[in-house]
Amino acid sequence: MPHDHPDHAGISASGHPFRPDNDTPLTYWQRMEVAVRELLIEKGVTTPAEIAAQIDAMDARTPANGARVVARAWTDPAFKARLLADGSAACREMDFDIGALNLVAVENTDDVHNLIVCTLCSCYPRNLLGLPPDWYKTREYRSRAVREPRAVLREFGVELPAQTRVRVHDSTADMRYIVIPARPPGTEGMDSTSLAALVTRDSMIGTGLPRCP
Repeated sequence: MPHDHPDHAGISASGHPFRPDNDTPLTYWQRMEVAVRELLIEKGVTTPAEIAAQIDAMDARTPANGARVVARAWTDPAFKARLLADGSAACREMDFDIGALNLVAVENTDDVHNLIVCTLCSCYPRNLLGLPPDWYKTREYRSRAVREPRAVLREFGVELPAQTRVRVHDSTADMRYIVIPARPPGTEGMDSTSLAALVTRDSMIGTGLPRCP
């Protein structure tokens, strides 16, 4: 039966990137995860079905959830005040299960632009936004976002006025951040659903701006 072979550029004949089989030996931490998972199942603490359900729930989380939160903050001043006071509690109002996550919301204004990073690893509000982008986890972003944030923003296409101060927030295992980007002009009559479509993942990290209507 014919099949595709990868060429020298790492692209198969079908046009899809070639990826090697993941049949390498497990790392120490992977072996530990398997051992703990199997022990929990053996002891009756959990079941394979419950584990699969949790994985499905995590995979279903996307930046669209955070976009709904931002859109409501744009249209509901009282909710925005609650979000800024206690991001975790405000998100639970919208039935987002963020567990014990301590979520801090920061607002972009004409005077301040917020940028989120995790300098130690890749702490990110996954319970609300889903998986972080690959670049968020790179050592280059983690170091340069703190050292030269304006240069990093320019590389993402964000050019800020000189008078706008860039404030960098370092996420931790106990505290995660979400940016409330500034509402784009010309959106005054748009409903929450339409507004949420303007909110990008990067704008909630601070490396981007919302789309224009």
